[in-house]
Amino acid sequence: MKNIQNKWIRGAIPALLLHCSIGTVYCWSIFSQEIADYIGFSKGAVEWAFSFAIFFLGMSAAFLGGLVEKNIHKSSLIASITFALGMAGTGFFIWYGGTHPHSVLSLVGIYISYGFIMGVGLGTGYLSPVKTLMLWFKDKKGLATGLAVAGFGAAKAIASPIMSRMLNSLGEGGVYKMFYILACVYFVMMFVGHLILAKPAGWVEPQNKSKDEGIIATLKTEPIASYIGIWLMFYINITCGLAIISQEKMIVKCVGLGAFAGIISTVSALFNAGGRLGFSAWADKMKDRNTVYKLIFTLSIVSTLIVLLSKGIANGAGNTVLIIFVLALIFIVNAGYGGGFSNVPTLLSDHYGMGNISAIHGITLSAWAFAGLTGNQMASFIVKHTGEIIDVHGVQANPAGYQNVLIVTTILYAVAMCLSCFLVRPSKTSKNS
Repeated sequence: MKNIQNKWIRGAIPALLLHCSIGTVYCWSIFSQEIADYIGFSKGAVEWAFSFAIFFLGMSAAFLGGLVEKNIHKSSLIASITFALGMAGTGFFIWYGGTHPHSVLSLVGIYISYGFIMGVGLGTGYLSPVKTLMLWFKDKKGLATGLAVAGFGAAKAIASPIMSRMLNSLGEGGVYKMFYILACVYFVMMFVGHLILAKPAGWVEPQNKSKDEGIIATLKTEPIASYIGIWLMFYINITCGLAIISQEKMIVKCVGLGAFAGIISTVSALFNAGGRLGFSAWADKMKDRNTVYKLIFTLSIVSTLIVLLSKGIANGAGNTVLIIFVLALIFIVNAGYGGGFSNVPTLLSDHYGMGNISAIHGITLSAWAFAGLTGNQMASFIVKHTGEIIDVHGVQANPAGYQNVLIVTTILYAVAMCLSCFLVRPSKTSKNS
């Protein structure tokens, strides 16, 4: 009984506290326009703060993965401090921008606070509980990591309505006041998670590797092409997911569901979280976890092709069948996007063992960093430079541009499928110890 309690108290609960806090980075769209209006800059200029946050999430995970490997208490403390500090700093520079409109200092301060400082907290906070969970739940690693990473995905669904209400109730300057309040709340949550997070008492970190060995030596135990394939298909899945999710609101408006955009966004966030938990738990029952990625890419390709061939975005308004096709695409892409995240650490552990998993997982999350800079921007570029803005049932939108985004993502999903089938080979030996 004590061991079961420890699994939850020392593994699952702190993981949820950490991931439900840092996952609120995906609430950015809730307040980005308010920030832009308050400091006197365009929404496009402010949007880079989110891109920087995702970039530094991946890069901090890549560079600090070794620290997480050695000391989860130090890394989770760093995550708690930097995430809360970044939020408070963002609030300060929003306030400064309100008192000094069009100040470049306020914009740069938001980039540094929300992008860099918070990004470090995101990367270390994301990594810190993952290996611990896999150690506690050796027989159900996918379920355990899926549970934690689902917290990252569900954070948007939980926090979005709370943030919206805060923005409406805090009055003038509510956007910077909200950041101050959330900085305190999330610091408490993450600090409690930091205090109770612990690896199983019987686990001893491998000591038979020299300074010059470690990650590179571990990667060489498998064909390097397999790791390259894992990194690339992870990158492509995130890029395609961000490209479609970033256009989700306008796609919904094109099919006449603009009044339900908030509800659809919440449901899609739940699919994101459900995909993280469902796909990873499903993978526990599979001989080769890479099979999950084949399923994700197949579902993504089929759903995008159906919308493309039916021209569902342009012709969907008033057509129930086409609306169902478009909503299915949005929900499937969100589920696959989340599932891609939750299955990476367990897939890597199957190939490379548990000894260096935090460091290897951290390096792999660099794919997230680069996808964070390319996914949204790729979709925005396509929509801006192809098709045309027209009136679609009272909405100014570019349905042809959104369709072109789907063409590009379908091709990329197909490339990812090829990588999964031909480059990522099943592990020849068991590395689950």
